[in-house]
Amino acid sequence: MGSHPIRRRRTTLVLAVLAAVTAAALGVPGPQGTAASAAAPAFDPMPARAGLERLLDDRAAQFTLIPVEEPESGDYFSVSGPAGAIQVRGTSPATLLTGVGWYLERVAGVDVGWPGDSLGRLPATLPAVSGTITRSANVPHRYALNDTDEGYSGAYRDFASYQRDIDLMALHGVNEVFVPTGAEYPYYEALQGFGYDAAELRAWIPGPAHQAWWLLQNMSAFGGPVSERLIQERAALGSRIAGHLRALGMTPVLPGFFGTVPPGFAARNPGAVTVPQGKWVGFARPDWLDPTGPVFGELAAAYYRVQRQRFGDSDMFKMDLLHEGGTPGPVDVTRAAEAVQRALDSAHPGATWVMLGWQNNPSAALLNGVARDRVLIVDGLSDRYEGLDREKQWGGAPYAFGSIANFGGHTSLGANTGVWGDRFRAWLTRSDSALRGIAYLPEATGGNPAAFDLFTELAWQPDPVDHRAWFAAYAARRYGGDDPHAAAAWEQLRLGPYSGASGTWSEPQDSLFTARPSLTANKAARWSPTAMRYDAGTVERALAELLEVAPALRTSDAYRFDVVDVARQALTNRGRVLLPRIKSAYEAKDLQGFRALVREWNADEELLGRLVASDRRLLLGPWLADARSWGADPEERDRLEYDARSILTSWADRGPSDTAGLHDYANREWAGLVQDVYAPRWAAYFASLDTALVRGTAPVAIDWFARDDAWAHGHQTYPTVPTGDPVALAGEVGTALALS
Repeated sequence: MGSHPIRRRRTTLVLAVLAAVTAAALGVPGPQGTAASAAAPAFDPMPARAGLERLLDDRAAQFTLIPVEEPESGDYFSVSGPAGAIQVRGTSPATLLTGVGWYLERVAGVDVGWPGDSLGRLPATLPAVSGTITRSANVPHRYALNDTDEGYSGAYRDFASYQRDIDLMALHGVNEVFVPTGAEYPYYEALQGFGYDAAELRAWIPGPAHQAWWLLQNMSAFGGPVSERLIQERAALGSRIAGHLRALGMTPVLPGFFGTVPPGFAARNPGAVTVPQGKWVGFARPDWLDPTGPVFGELAAAYYRVQRQRFGDSDMFKMDLLHEGGTPGPVDVTRAAEAVQRALDSAHPGATWVMLGWQNNPSAALLNGVARDRVLIVDGLSDRYEGLDREKQWGGAPYAFGSIANFGGHTSLGANTGVWGDRFRAWLTRSDSALRGIAYLPEATGGNPAAFDLFTELAWQPDPVDHRAWFAAYAARRYGGDDPHAAAAWEQLRLGPYSGASGTWSEPQDSLFTARPSLTANKAARWSPTAMRYDAGTVERALAELLEVAPALRTSDAYRFDVVDVARQALTNRGRVLLPRIKSAYEAKDLQGFRALVREWNADEELLGRLVASDRRLLLGPWLADARSWGADPEERDRLEYDARSILTSWADRGPSDTAGLHDYANREWAGLVQDVYAPRWAAYFASLDTALVRGTAPVAIDWFARDDAWAHGHQTYPTVPTGDPVALAGEVGTALALS
């Protein structure tokens, strides 16, 4: 797999000469250790410099960033230099930042996590590097972001938020990022030339939080109609995101066109053949335009032309034909795949088609129709099942080792890190290996920072990762110093939530506090694990150790996030102990015992609400305020707020929500949701059971969808800044657990 031209942007001659002259004036060594000459640098390092300044402020001046050409072996960086004068060489602006990230973790001993950091522990003068540290990427593709990430991580963020995320990904070695923001724009513009007016298309396009599933050809319209202004502003944002990636030498992976069309397309376009796609969890799926027919090429060309004009160029495009139950009807899948790739190649010669390895996709029939050297399958199931043979299943097509460590953005702590290190190396070193990358694919980002750190490191380690040693080192840098209690805490977390093994699941269990009430509830989301995947005692012991960490290390942002997150998980796990006891008391008609246990449950939920309110990343308020900020008038602000509220709760209308089970798919323990959605649900349920015990009658049924839908259509405001002392509140959790 050769270098992608999109990653090797060169500066203009003027910029090149200016950079060279500046380097010479500063006495900066060149790629081979000689003084920089008037020769043009390999690329402009200024985007990396700007990212470094965003990250480190005035300490950024202690780094010299030196661009070097990428050799045939691929990306690499090296780090060297005395105290206060650190030199980082790298093969792209992003790889320069990867070198900085490696220095900060391995030499300076601090962490820059997603989320949480310990940068406040950096000394005024950065420490020297002993010798030279060099790391080469062992795979060319370091891909990030699930199709669903925008919907579940926040479809209404601003550019600064996306920029921060991209900087973090660069620091951790990522070089390819999926960019769906504004993806409705090329559909909207191109389809107006194929018989549709603007109003029809704005009604067909879903609200931003639900657009991922429209791009996957699963649904349409929900949360809309979208406004002309919203389409234009999202396209502008998507263009900025793609531009920032290019500036860093990273590849913006854009959505490709594979045939999704609005209703009635064939009737408006003679010669077109469309295939109805049936239902997806209660939603009517959009029709599929037969790629082998005469109209597909015309529409694809129009789509790619508009996309290029608005978002710029790329050489990687994400498309998933027949995702989650799509039907080919009479269409020959192999010929359809040929036509889809032909249309892509016409618009972007030599481009790579990225597809998700999920369920039975991509099929052998589809892969038989493509040039396999221009395909990348980002595997969503590498760590979920045993006995996988991707070389055999995908016929030698290049693929990336991937993990979906959460679904819907659950706040659950943990991942299948127990299998990542050994399995990745085993697959990479097979004699017939087609493994060419890693793919970080949680359905939402911004949680489980240890998982993000460890997974992205796979691509830069020459040997299998020693699980125990890695977590020990992580504990030290996470809070910016060695501490026996921090080490003990992370050893417990390694043995517990991060011990996940493959077999059935790739994520931990979710919370019963967030479940629709039932005495037999064992999960909140329909597709979540039904039981604990580790010993709950590990999290309680980890919390006890974290609360003993030295006071000097407790001030870091990383510590304050982790202590809340671990306390939250410890409290959450207790729900799986309490609920069976409540059930037993109810069935025994022990009214007093039932009431006492319900008081414990309610007290735990009340404490949970106060705990998560102490961290800004666990607040509902910013999520809703961001959504409303995109509206031009009260009506649009309300519509966008509903889009943002529903994705977290009801998800959709009654049919998909209840019958198909989408409700609470994205459950998360956030301040606002705990107090106004989850706790009131359980309170109402327990009250109905209490009345039933007193009267000797059956409990009254409660329409949970009606309650959730009313909240989703509501407009109560929530705090956008945290309240309370996170360490003290975590201590309160520790005390409560010790007394239980």
